[in-house]
Amino acid sequence: MVMTDIVTETSTASTPTAPILASPSTIVQARAGWDAWREARIRRVTAPAGDLALIETRWLAPEDTLTPEEALAGRPDTVTATALSRRSLETGEIERGIRLWDAQSPAIRAFETISVFPFDPRWVIEATFTPVNESRTIPFEHIRDNGLTRDLVVPGDIRFERDGVEYVLSAFDDDGTLLLVFGDPSNGADGEDGTYASGRFLFVERLSAEDSDRVILDFNRAFVPPCGFSDQYNCPLPPRNNRFPVPVTAGEKRVVLRHGTARASSQH
Repeated sequence: MVMTDIVTETSTASTPTAPILASPSTIVQARAGWDAWREARIRRVTAPAGDLALIETRWLAPEDTLTPEEALAGRPDTVTATALSRRSLETGEIERGIRLWDAQSPAIRAFETISVFPFDPRWVIEATFTPVNESRTIPFEHIRDNGLTRDLVVPGDIRFERDGVEYVLSAFDDDGTLLLVFGDPSNGADGEDGTYASGRFLFVERLSAEDSDRVILDFNRAFVPPCGFSDQYNCPLPPRNNRFPVPVTAGEKRVVLRHGTARASSQH
């Protein structure tokens, strides 16, 4: 049975001088759904095909005809297989791959919780979204690509000002949803307020269907990327303009294993 530690407190002391950058109704709605979001995150990462279940990503040679069914030969019943593909950064050709998921993986058995900052209304931000040409791409370095980059579609710029600093962030199109990959000084830092070393992710929400040029950045829902749960993922890293000069003390921090230590980040 997976043990969980769902934090429900609300911060009133974090960054006391930071202004409130969202309407009262937006903040109330964000806080009202936060506990349910935390519970859903725990369920997702511990699911039979969740982030903790991935035990192997195998990229096949062009002549290799291995199928997911064949990849399961000799594996226990708890293991399932799926197919995936990507474009090779060296040849430009499409590569086939297979992923293996174990519902009883060592990571699932060792998992305790995901540490998290208390909810902080000062990290709920209403920002401006300016669409650009749909074909615009920005190069993102990925953890397992040895310094090479992959071009991802970034359909617009996200702008806001906080503590006198203007930010212009790039969120890429993740199957129709804007996904922000960001970094800050807490990444890899020691102590209670340290977060996952390679950065964190955040889904960007529209303020409303009628107000398409306004978005919500609720950093209380910032989350550890899949590569924080398994080194078999290849996650994008934050581009320079998505790196905050101040710690983002909201959202998930690190994956915590049952013996009480945080899972180390992947090497890159």
